[in-house]
Amino acid sequence: MSGIQAGLIWLNGKMVPQEEARISVLAHALHYGSSVFEGIRAYATEKGAAVFRLQEHTERLFNSAKIIRMPIPYSADEINAAVKAVVKDNGYDACYIRPLAFRGGESLGLNPLPCPVEVMVAAWKWGTYLGDEAIEKGAKVVTSSWARSPGNVLPTKSKAGGNYINSSLAKADAISAGFDEAIMLDKEGYVSEGSGENIFFLKGKKMYAIAHSVTLTGITRDSIFHVARDMGLEVQEVMATRDELYTADEVFMTGTAAEVSPISSIDFREIGSGRAGEITREIRGRYMDIVTGKNPRYDHWLTYVE
Repeated sequence: MSGIQAGLIWLNGKMVPQEEARISVLAHALHYGSSVFEGIRAYATEKGAAVFRLQEHTERLFNSAKIIRMPIPYSADEINAAVKAVVKDNGYDACYIRPLAFRGGESLGLNPLPCPVEVMVAAWKWGTYLGDEAIEKGAKVVTSSWARSPGNVLPTKSKAGGNYINSSLAKADAISAGFDEAIMLDKEGYVSEGSGENIFFLKGKKMYAIAHSVTLTGITRDSIFHVARDMGLEVQEVMATRDELYTADEVFMTGTAAEVSPISSIDFREIGSGRAGEITREIRGRYMDIVTGKNPRYDHWLTYVE
């Protein structure tokens, strides 16, 4: 079997091998994108595998589902238990976890309401999202020609599958052009986010977080606010144009998959020294200490599998 190796998958309340995890090709989600999902990471700690901010991720999953009128037929506690079971039963010490709720096959009209809601949780080994070299040297990014969808066109506060064709196009174009990632603007020309990450930048002694009404509420983003305060840095939320990022001293992206990823250039313009910035490195180091259980102050963010 090629591709993702997910081992045992929790599907509609049962643990099944990946090759037996089947859904209908007539599932509404497959045709119209009627799904919501989460990206979660578990990390190896001295106490065993620990899921980072599981409660917050599950809450966001249910909020996403509510926004698109998709009642999840399981409780938050049941989803949390499924996440832990998938990590434990597959014997992972660290992994990426994907809960997904989706409309199944009942009707193929646009009306999603007759279609049952199904749920699966899978997990697999996944390393550095933008690659180890990007972490060491900084990622090269480009401004996408695809604008981020406005909130009156798509429900941008829902992590809905259908929303992500926008991100997929931006990412594919960036990779095809030789870049590591894309930056997406809104319809007014302000920086919104990466294809799937939030954006921070530093200038002088000040740290800024891109604030935007159409971006998803970032759990890693929120975590970085805590890290910055521990470092004595005040974070100001701002709207910014891409040329403001060009002249920043440091720029980095955050997300569950990306963790903390430094940016070395944007649109062929070097950022700062053209390598991962010193403060970005420290922020990443502190963040990795938190997720791997080395900072007891944030132990409440970890859900230990055992």
